[in-house]
Amino acid sequence: MIDRNQAFVLIKKYLKDKDNMRRGLAVEAILKKMAELLEKDTELWGLTGLLHNLDYEYCSTSPEKRGALSSQLLEDLLTEEGVNAIKSNNYMHTDYIPTTSLDKSLIASVSAAGFISTIVRTSESQKIKDIDLGYVIDKYNDSGFATRYNRKRIVLCEDVGMQLEFFLNLCLEEMKKISDELNF
Repeated sequence: MIDRNQAFVLIKKYLKDKDNMRRGLAVEAILKKMAELLEKDTELWGLTGLLHNLDYEYCSTSPEKRGALSSQLLEDLLTEEGVNAIKSNNYMHTDYIPTTSLDKSLIASVSAAGFISTIVRTSESQKIKDIDLGYVIDKYNDSGFATRYNRKRIVLCEDVGMQLEFFLNLCLEEMKKISDELNF
């Protein structure tokens, strides 16, 4: 299996947009913590989160290809479980239906990380340190806010045994820990 340094070589090769790189870092941090709590392979879960977005810039005009291209690139570099999870993130267009805890955790984490990033960018200070769980929950319950992020994807956290508020707090806290890398 690829290691984190090798994963960064791939990220720098395939992702030029810093926001896409940051999204991978946020999902990596969230999935590593989830793996720890669920007693799963933290290295695999982290790498899956870090690399989930590898084909984003190549598929921006063909969203039906997202995940499929990444899975081809990573086929011999990541375990089958990790590759399948990446496919599951775009299950509407790939042949892989999310079934495992990694699949569902990746889907929930990707959406939650994007949702929280939007909260930070639209806040007065634009600093994640100023955001608390109550504010995240309020925004989550505001159906007009950040409609791009499907709440049904976020609530998949419950399929792996994490209540929504616990999960959103986990995401927020893990993103706060790497706020310098996320540039907020």
